[in-house]
Order: sequence, then C-alpha cells, then structure tokens
Amino acid sequence: MGESERYLERKLRKFSLGDDNNALMGLVAVNSIIFVMLGLIQVIYLMSDSTGSAFSYEILRWVILPAKMSTLSTMPWTVVSYMFVHTGFFYMLITMLWLWTFGSILQTLTGNRKIIPVYIYGGIIGAILFVAASYAIPVLRDGIEYSSLLGCNASIMAIAVAATTLAPKYKLFPMLNGGIPLWVLTVIYVLIDVSGGGGMAVHIAHLGGGLAGYIFVVFLNRGYDGSNWMNDLYSWFMNLFNPDKKKIIEKQTRDKLFYNTRGMKPFVKSPIITQQAIDEILDKINQKGYQYLSDEEKSILQKAGETDF
Repeated sequence: MGESERYLERKLRKFSLGDDNNALMGLVAVNSIIFVMLGLIQVIYLMSDSTGSAFSYEILRWVILPAKMSTLSTMPWTVVSYMFVHTGFFYMLITMLWLWTFGSILQTLTGNRKIIPVYIYGGIIGAILFVAASYAIPVLRDGIEYSSLLGCNASIMAIAVAATTLAPKYKLFPMLNGGIPLWVLTVIYVLIDVSGGGGMAVHIAHLGGGLAGYIFVVFLNRGYDGSNWMNDLYSWFMNLFNPDKKKIIEKQTRDKLFYNTRGMKPFVKSPIITQQAIDEILDKINQKGYQYLSDEEKSILQKAGETDF
C-alpha cells in the first residue's frame, strides 16, 4: 500500500461516520427507525393484552414478503419493504454489524452512489427467488400459505459479494499477521448464513442476493453502471419538491499546477497541494470511487501522503 492510499484511508476514516449524503449511514438509519417503530407498535399491542399473533396479522404481515403469489399480488410493495423489516434486538444488531462491515468496504471502493442500488437489487432478486423456490420445490409448496421473508440478509449478501468481486484481496485488520483477505470474511458470512435457521427458500433468497451483487460488478467492469438510472430517478423525484432548485452539476476538480524548472526538465508540471484540492478529491472519491481519479489527482494524494499534509 502506497503513501497515497494510507493518506486516503486516514481521511476516509475521519469523515465517513455521519458525513453528508452517506448512503451507508442512511441504510442503517432507515433500518433502525423501522425496527424501533415496529417495536413500539408491538409494545402497544402487548400492553393492550393482545396476543403476539394479533400484531403479526394486523401489522407485520403488511410489510413482510409473502411466498404465495395471490397474497403478494395484493401487497406488491412488500417486495421492497421486507428488506427493511427486522424482529428481535440481537438479530437486528448482528445484521446491522454485517451491513456496516461490508457496506463500508463497498462504499470505500466504489463511492457513495452504488451501495443503495446494490442493496435494493440484492433484495429484489432475493424476493423473486424466494417466491420461485417456494413454488418450485415440492417440500416447500405445502407450507406456502404461511411462508414469508423478512430482513436485509439478501441485500447484505449482495453488498458482500459485490465488494469481494471488486477487491477479493482487500485486507481487514492489517495488524493481524498482515491482515485477513476480504474473501475469507465473505466465505465465513455465507457459511454462517446457510447454516442458520429460516428454511431452504430463505437460504436460496440470500444466495440470490449474492448473485445480484456479482452480476452488478460484472456489468460495472464492462462499462455499464446499474446504479445510474436509480440515482437519476431519485434525483428527479427529489427535485419535484424543489422546483426552484438549480440542476445539480458535479463539481469538476480543478487541476492547480505550477512549473518547477529548478533541477528539472522544462514543462514538467507538479501539482500544488492545498487543503481545498485535497477536499475536492476526497469528495470525488466519496461520490464515484478512487478508480475515477485522474493521474493528476492521484499525484496530489501521493504527495499529500508523502508529506503527511
């Protein structure tokens, strides 16, 4: 790892938590808010001497994914809502820790605009395969009336596989004998998931989410970014409520150069290192990813890392 990468990691760790437009923080916040809201509603049911089945039938079933197609057709929104619904404090806590672990890596590798699309793709593919498996596998078909899916495990699997496909040798905990490769952690996560409860259809759904993450990266490497249309749709929708807002144009990082001829060949350009230039570069990394930096921008980061600017 070069000095520029070390400098980049120090800066990312400094501003990632709570940074403006941090998509990972947004996902964790939405999941947490929905968990608290459902928990409060459940407490109200319990205080009113209602049974747990009353809460499940009157509230929970409207936001989790049913396996039966006739039921799903009356609640199509559950294809998306189920991936934000969790029950049980420890289940929620562990799930969010996995989301944060893999999500922070993917966001560092690709920027801020891809993690939510990958999350949604994984959840939708997981939902499709869950319903398909419930009908296709005979042993599951008998219980299809009461089978349902909730939680963001398929989405986390998509994020984990996407990050691993992009950088399988990405090292975690470098102080431990050089670090643990990311692919090892992903394998551990997959083994934990498939060995847990939930049933065959649930495991198929989660693995389907991983397939979605892999396909996303394959297309990304071939020049097709599957997150663009989703981000554009979101921006268009948000701008409907701000008609006077000017169209957002990405800031183009300005290259600030000077000529240093002392002891060097003429016309060799060296970048000026300023805090403003570094902040603009880090903003670009946060939005797009490190691989989108120009040679001049990478040179600025390298100089900053060498001088510990």
